[in-house]
This record gives sequence, C-alpha cells and structure tokens, in this order.
Amino acid sequence: MPEGDTIFRAARTLHQALAGKTVTRFETVLPTLARVDDQQPIAGRRVERVESTGKNLIITFSGDLYLRTHMRMNGSWHIYRPGERWQRRRDDMRIVIATEDFVAVGFNVPVAEFHDQRSLARNDHLRLIGPDLLGPQLDMAEAIRRMRARPNAEIAQVLLNQRVLAGIGNVYKSEALFIGGVNPFVAVESLSDETLERLVTIGREILQRNAHADRHERRTTRFINPRQALWVYGRGGEPCRQCGTKIEVQRQGTDARFTFWCPRCQPELKT
Repeated sequence: MPEGDTIFRAARTLHQALAGKTVTRFETVLPTLARVDDQQPIAGRRVERVESTGKNLIITFSGDLYLRTHMRMNGSWHIYRPGERWQRRRDDMRIVIATEDFVAVGFNVPVAEFHDQRSLARNDHLRLIGPDLLGPQLDMAEAIRRMRARPNAEIAQVLLNQRVLAGIGNVYKSEALFIGGVNPFVAVESLSDETLERLVTIGREILQRNAHADRHERRTTRFINPRQALWVYGRGGEPCRQCGTKIEVQRQGTDARFTFWCPRCQPELKT
C-alpha cells in the first residue's frame, strides 16, 4: 500500500500538469464514473486543483465536481504527453483525463468516485480521517486522543489506522517504531504520552522529508548508500544497523501485514 508521501507526490505532479487546464477527453472503464460522465460530461470542465488528504487523492473540476481516488495496494497515476506510449497495459487503465498538454492515466485504481461538495463533506473516508501527518498543521492533542481511544491495541496497528493518523503505511510504521525505540507489539495503554508524541513526530518527519525529496526511493536513515536507506523494513534476518542484532519479522494484525523490528533496540517492555 502506498505511503502518504507517495500520494502527496502523485497529487503534486498531477496538479502541476493539469491544474488550470481544460479537459479535452475523459475515459473510464468504471461504470459508476461513466454514468456521471454521461449525465455531466467531464470534457470541457477545468481542472482546478489536485491535492492529497492522507492516502486519498482528490481532483477538483469546475462545476462542483470532485473525483476521489484511493490507490490501496496496486493503483497508480501516470502522466504522459499526448501520443506518448504508456508504460502499463491498456487493460490496466481505469481512468483517463486528457488536456491539450498532458494525459493523466489511472492504472488499476480500485476506488474512484465522483462527488459534489456536499457528498464529499459527508464521505466517511474523509470525514473520519485522523490528523494528516503531511498537512500544513498537526493537531498533536487530537492525535494523542485518538491513540488513547484504543488502549488495548498494539501500537503498530494504531499507527496504520488512518482514522487515528493519516499517512503512515506499513514501511514507515516499522521505521518509525525503530527510530522511536518502541516495540511494535506493545499496547497503547503501556506507553506514555511523551512516547506517543515522539512517535507521531517521527512519523511526520519521515513523511515530510520523503514527500519533498527529489528522489523517489524511500529513505529513513542518513546513510549515503541507497542499499542502507531503511533501518529495518524488508531486512528480516539481517543485522541491525545500530547494534548488530538480527532483525525479526512477523505478520501482525487482522490484515497480517509484515512488521520488522530489532528486539534489542526495541525491547518489549520499553515505555
């Protein structure tokens, strides 16, 4: 699943390419979008802006129309020049938004829906979302309140919950916990407010740094070698970069997502 910084960069790229331009062609294989296009044609509308909210990407068109997409595991947006060959198969295409200068193609987008302003405001995926770690402001008190509302949940699962904090995915979950020295299986109730605040701050810093970086690969360490970009994620069985202890990996939560941690740097009872 894309991390929040990936969606942030995708929204920024789409905004730079499409904002202020008139849609010359709209194409979709998704029936719910096609019905709206038949009744309220997208071609001829102006793209006003593209922005991210957590892991949601929202394209605003003139005439009170919004397209919300969510990439989940495999979705992506690409930008091409008119006539340029696509890097993915046409069978993977779900949405095409073309202007005179650029063509935006949504591949394997699993969630896509049109809204007007009222329905967008009522959408639970946006209305109930937690504080956005990539937003210009962060309500730390609200973030801690939402974490405390799940006292028995394991901290790694809480960090992934978009209704608690918006933006953190599976990679940065493991990385933030390692940097914070917190065991991923510890319950929220066992952690102090200071520790929770430290984890939120770390997560925000990681996302912000990667969202605004020129490179595309994820990086949480300060090492120059690209093979040393991450502390623990994807490194099960390898030595910890700080203490040399073998990195452990285990599936966690109802979704059985992989969690990576160092048992020495992240002791089970540390608070």
